[in-house]
Amino acid sequence: MSEIEGFWAVVPAGGSGTRLWPVSRATSPKFLHDLTGSGRTLIQATVDRLRPLAGQRVLVVTGARHVDAVARQVPELDSDHVLAEPSPRDSMAAIAWAAAVLEARDADAVLGSFAADHVIDGEAEFRAAVTEAVAVAREDYLVTIGIEPTHPSTGFGYIQAGRQLPGFATACRARQFVEKPDAERAATYLATGEFRWNAGMFVVRARVLLDLLQRWHPELAAGARALAAAPDRRDEIWPTLEKIAIDHAVAEPAADEGLVAVVPGSFGWDDIGDFRSLAELLPGDASNGVTTVGPGQVETVDSTGLVLTASDRTIALVGVEDVVVVETHDAILVTTTDRAQDVKKIVQRLGDRGRDALL
Repeated sequence: MSEIEGFWAVVPAGGSGTRLWPVSRATSPKFLHDLTGSGRTLIQATVDRLRPLAGQRVLVVTGARHVDAVARQVPELDSDHVLAEPSPRDSMAAIAWAAAVLEARDADAVLGSFAADHVIDGEAEFRAAVTEAVAVAREDYLVTIGIEPTHPSTGFGYIQAGRQLPGFATACRARQFVEKPDAERAATYLATGEFRWNAGMFVVRARVLLDLLQRWHPELAAGARALAAAPDRRDEIWPTLEKIAIDHAVAEPAADEGLVAVVPGSFGWDDIGDFRSLAELLPGDASNGVTTVGPGQVETVDSTGLVLTASDRTIALVGVEDVVVVETHDAILVTTTDRAQDVKKIVQRLGDRGRDALL
């Protein structure tokens, strides 16, 4: 598949991934790590995936403290293709800044926003979905790629698809975005066949996105455009930008007015939100029931779970089920897949105790 003319891939690379501590830290978040054992970090795999569609037109938005690490991991990026956020301001500010930069370069530019820390299985299906999404975006829709749900997840938001758009193979109008549901409601969603997971993948003309933002959050839109026009004022303008997610700022109100389209994604997708998610994503070892990532030696007796190691030391498991063991140079985490969401509480406790070196 050839590159899509006029298409820019925007890669927001933020967050600290507190549920994946101690691998993911504020200074070295999960997108800088190879969590799947593929030999490529998550951001490297993301850029690899987008190159066939965008070529050199890849723009990364990341924290100022991560710019050097991103440059080392993705050295083919031009220096002006990395935007450095002075502080976290949530997804809308990051994507709006990128959109304003692109609008200034090309009034007709179409951008696709794809998080740096997601895992995709099915490259051909992904490229096909993005290609159709770009075509729909050229009709001035805000387009989201909705993932075909494999189970009634309570960990993701959902998008309800309406009638199909004329002239397109699979695109439909998006009826509504809904927040993470409880188990009963998630099952109801799947039973209708109308709902898809919201993976936060948006494709839209840069100008259209900023004009939509201008309707509901005019100061944020104006700030993003001012930042693009005067990057030397970054430290002055950036702190004034509103903290809000793109879903709440633009996608939800635009869907209510029939301005959002959804293209179904039939590829496998995971945001690796915690160690349970990672354990389910990785293939297990049929011989001992434990999935291992890293150079360490793992010996098991009647045990199941996930082990991530940073050294070549031996880790032995005896009679434990669904355990998670994570070993780094300065910390060891032991939990279970059922309590994986609670790892963030350890990070909070360390912060409360002033143990910033571990964060």
